[in-house]
Amino acid sequence: MGRAFEYRKARKMKRWGNMARVFTKLGKEITIAVKAGGAEPETNPRLRVLMQTAKKENMPKENVERAIKKATSKDFSDYKEMNYEGYGPFGIAIFVETATDNTTRTVANVRSYFNKFGGSLGTSGSLEFLFDHKCIFHITKKEGMDLEELELELIDYGVDELEEDDNEIILYGAFSANAQIQSYLESAGYEITSAEFVRLPNDTKPVTAEQRETLTKLIDKLEEDEDVQNVFTNMQEEEDEA
Repeated sequence: MGRAFEYRKARKMKRWGNMARVFTKLGKEITIAVKAGGAEPETNPRLRVLMQTAKKENMPKENVERAIKKATSKDFSDYKEMNYEGYGPFGIAIFVETATDNTTRTVANVRSYFNKFGGSLGTSGSLEFLFDHKCIFHITKKEGMDLEELELELIDYGVDELEEDDNEIILYGAFSANAQIQSYLESAGYEITSAEFVRLPNDTKPVTAEQRETLTKLIDKLEEDEDVQNVFTNMQEEEDEA
């Protein structure tokens, strides 16, 4: 199994542990998608797949409708998507994705979290080379589906890793290929149940139990911030350590 599988295994429980947090994140993504491509899912591919993701995560329909309505409101000033990169304690690289209506507030908060836990915020783009930007699609497994054939079928569209999980097939590809992957899956009749964008570390660094505890406090503090959408690190996952 590759890095994508290990990432998903490690994050699966944590990411969806706090449903209110998940709904807030998805709501922002839906609002951003509507602002960029319109409120009709039929003509907005990103909105279409986000609505499927919301359904899979049991996000109430009224939350989805509220997020769409927010984007079309004349009083809405729009979210700006900003990335912040820095090193936490013990030399661990941390990549923070945000969606904010106040960048001054967001950068001040993110910097304060890094400083509080012995880290330092770097310049934009300084750590991007340490992570691969990926898209992940979950599709419903079809009757009699052959995974090897499917992988060969999808490789030309940018899928570089594939795995099976219960009744789902999970596809991983470069972030830049997300639109063509989605387009092909839909045209070929595959049911996309959810999709997301992640940053996978090119290499991971081991830490001690005590170091992990400190780093986890910093990561939790970042993830609790209402402007923060995702936090990625190159800290080695616990189950991979010797």
